[in-house]
Amino acid sequence: MELKQMLYDACKRYLEERLQSLLAARNTLQQDANEETKSSAGDKYETGRAMAHLEMEKLQSQVADVNQMLSDLSRIKPDDTSPVIKPGSLVFTSRGNFFIAVNAGEHRLHGETFFAVSAASPIAQKMRGLKAGEEFTLNNRPFSITAVQ
Repeated sequence: MELKQMLYDACKRYLEERLQSLLAARNTLQQDANEETKSSAGDKYETGRAMAHLEMEKLQSQVADVNQMLSDLSRIKPDDTSPVIKPGSLVFTSRGNFFIAVNAGEHRLHGETFFAVSAASPIAQKMRGLKAGEEFTLNNRPFSITAVQ
């Protein structure tokens, strides 16, 4: 299997696992809220419900973010190649290897480390439109692009 396809699949698995984890946490929080009964300590009960509500909103926001990343990832075609860096590119540099897709962390394949980064990330923005052999600087650190797939 081609390296880009393997990274795409790894990103998709990462996001799907994250989504399942968030949904499980949300369901647990909802069950806890449904089972909680009002006690004689009214203020404590109301404070607890307010905190649970805030946590539920935070989880909902994270679920929405992961769903958006899954949508963004679905628009990437792993078999598409271009000499110019764009979303979906696999970029090899003097300071690391990057898969321009979604923010899905670090992945090790074939003994090499690859960082899955969002197309909106600062490093992806610096690389966008460049080709192998070109250079860019990020945070006063020079990067040389050695290959683009």
